[in-house]
Amino acid sequence: MMRHCNYVLQVPVKKINLPEIHPLFAMIGRITKWEIQIFNNGIPRNMPTFQKLIINFECDFEEEKENLLKTLDEYRMCFESKNLPERHVLFGTMRERDWGFLEYKHLHHHLKQFNV
Repeated sequence: MMRHCNYVLQVPVKKINLPEIHPLFAMIGRITKWEIQIFNNGIPRNMPTFQKLIINFECDFEEEKENLLKTLDEYRMCFESKNLPERHVLFGTMRERDWGFLEYKHLHHHLKQFNV
């Protein structure tokens, strides 16, 4: 879970590029972003995940925790310097507050999932 969260945070720090998706899925993604923000919902259960972000092997807990914390710090620096991407392939146009809110919701979703 922590490596997955680390990979997701590597998207806005421009270390991982996600593939383009079908316009229909992009439209659903923009609607989902809007719904999460307007209704303060969490990440929808069983929301599809980009293949690049799926981790299906064992990882070392302490190592992954350290890597996640490093990436969080990189994310914070990008956020503070206003150096985040203006677009996400699924969620469309992104501002700093969009990145912050969605990254928070994603981390919260997984930390709650594993009672951390």
